[in-house]
Amino acid sequence: MKKWTILLAGVPFLFAFDGAGRFVDFATHPIVVMILLSVVLIAFILELFTPGFGIPGAAGALALLIFTAGHVMSGDAGILTVLLIGIGVVFILAEIVLPGGIVGFIGFALFSAGVLIAGASLLWMAISLLIAFVMAAAALIIMIKVLGKEMKFFKKFILSDSTDTEHGYVSNVTRTDLIGKMGKTKTPLRPSGTIVIHGERIDAVAEGVFIAADKDVAVVKTEGVRVVVREIES
Repeated sequence: MKKWTILLAGVPFLFAFDGAGRFVDFATHPIVVMILLSVVLIAFILELFTPGFGIPGAAGALALLIFTAGHVMSGDAGILTVLLIGIGVVFILAEIVLPGGIVGFIGFALFSAGVLIAGASLLWMAISLLIAFVMAAAALIIMIKVLGKEMKFFKKFILSDSTDTEHGYVSNVTRTDLIGKMGKTKTPLRPSGTIVIHGERIDAVAEGVFIAADKDVAVVKTEGVRVVVREIES
């Protein structure tokens, strides 16, 4: 009776061991490795076009978790692999906020190094990673060039308001209302100086080379803030 009790107590352990073994075999299979890495990178690209954290991000995180856990459980990957992949992902995400590209490059380098040393075959891991990068690049091209999508993630960091005249923004006020009006020079215009029109002091430029102070002038044209005046002969 005691013998059967021991055997029955070991059944759950055997099932758990068998399930873990099947998970490791699945997660470390060469074809599955290539698919998981492709899903991770493609999901990252698609997440850039998705507002907030969506399905692509969840799929990529799950694929990365399966890849990392499978290789750790198989004994091929250690703490160094986990640190390289984890820090690489953090750096890649940081590049979304920090400009320059250096942080993102370091992140991809760390992530790639972690992936390369995770598997038993360095050559196959390199091939799988290369295929994943090609697939991600293709996804990026399709999203932008074919589907015409915009990276919604970056909209929160980019000023999208238009500063044009239709929205009330003007870089310089053009004083077209002054054309034809007459005034008097407050200072000599050599060729620029100050004139007074109806009590308003205005910076102006002489149409010629020089106009003396206290001379009658008329505004002949305006170019932005530049007011051109001509002396009125007495």
